[in-house]
Amino acid sequence: MSPPDGLFPSRSSPSARLTSVISHFSSPPYKVVVCRNLGPDVMPLLENRHEFELVVWPEDRACDRTWLLENIAGATGVIVMLTDKVDTELLDKAGPSLRVVSTMSVGHEHIDLKAAAQRALKVGYTPDVLTDAGKSALHPCSSTLMNFCAVADLSVMLALMAGRNGGIGAALVQNGEWSNFSWAPFGFCGPQLSTTATSPTRKIGFLGFGRIAQATLARLVPFGITHCLYSSGPSSPPNLQRDAELEKKYNLKAVAKVDLDELARESDVLFVLAPGGSGTYHVVNEGLLKKMKKTSIIVNASRGTLVDSDALAKALKEGWIWGAGLDVVEGEPNVTRDHPLVKEPRCVIVPHIASATLETRKSMATRAAHNLIAAIFGENMPAEVDLSAFYRMVNDGPHRP
Repeated sequence: MSPPDGLFPSRSSPSARLTSVISHFSSPPYKVVVCRNLGPDVMPLLENRHEFELVVWPEDRACDRTWLLENIAGATGVIVMLTDKVDTELLDKAGPSLRVVSTMSVGHEHIDLKAAAQRALKVGYTPDVLTDAGKSALHPCSSTLMNFCAVADLSVMLALMAGRNGGIGAALVQNGEWSNFSWAPFGFCGPQLSTTATSPTRKIGFLGFGRIAQATLARLVPFGITHCLYSSGPSSPPNLQRDAELEKKYNLKAVAKVDLDELARESDVLFVLAPGGSGTYHVVNEGLLKKMKKTSIIVNASRGTLVDSDALAKALKEGWIWGAGLDVVEGEPNVTRDHPLVKEPRCVIVPHIASATLETRKSMATRAAHNLIAAIFGENMPAEVDLSAFYRMVNDGPHRP
């Protein structure tokens, strides 16, 4: 989203655009800082641009803050990761030459968007990594977003692992204790995700019912689920037409928006797939967890702040619910062995890897590079963060003249 006309005249007037075009051919190389090597398939997009002077963090670990501060000065663009904090200190170090911050992530909480708007910067992100839309009739992810599909895949994996004691079983083998395990008729048993002749009903709940949740729903249909319940923000009214279409498409008994109490009471598996922020902070708390079934599973693949970790650990320890599968934890990555959730054997935790497929990460890196290139050359970015609300907050205009 570009600044509104007239707010930043130097960036929007015809003469400025002409100057930008001329500078594209006559200016010295544009300095581009890259906070992580994007791999052999993507780096050539930047390396083959003779207009660019590339400065790339050389190590295979999170970019060092001191290095970034030392190298950002005079940069026209920077590609960052979730681990790289883009704040006023960094933007001031970059100086007035900076035009674009491109992050290889869907989230952009690590970027001070107000500070970016004050400097008339463009901010790119990677929410809409598209697959071939022409195959939408064959596969739900062909018409949606690859990153969303990867998260949906992992959400189902976590539900299965938490329900079937996958974490406990894997630890038994990895610790060399399998030979000491004495088989028992109900050893390692857990609630089955799929329906059976003797258990013909499965109610799946979604806290948040956007594209990731709907992609997750599509993956659960072959398990024989019968009901889809969801709860979303008060500003999101029920979409009765969509719900009826999903009900018919997947041959479900119901697709319905319900309140949080009913969602907690009725869900056999509850998928937490809502956005973060103050409005959803600790929405999964002790009160909600106490309403859930003793055989229920909770999965969080959205933001760690939605779930009260202490309350969830207590629920697992005292048997309010059966298990939990988490891709995110509040306070990550500072999740050590003494964390209350790590101590719970029926809590399966993976280190925020929902988008970690080769296909998705390559596409995200490609999108981050294309966002940066487009912004530097005054073209439309494939995926730009909408800063219009922050532009309205700016009273004194951008820092650049």
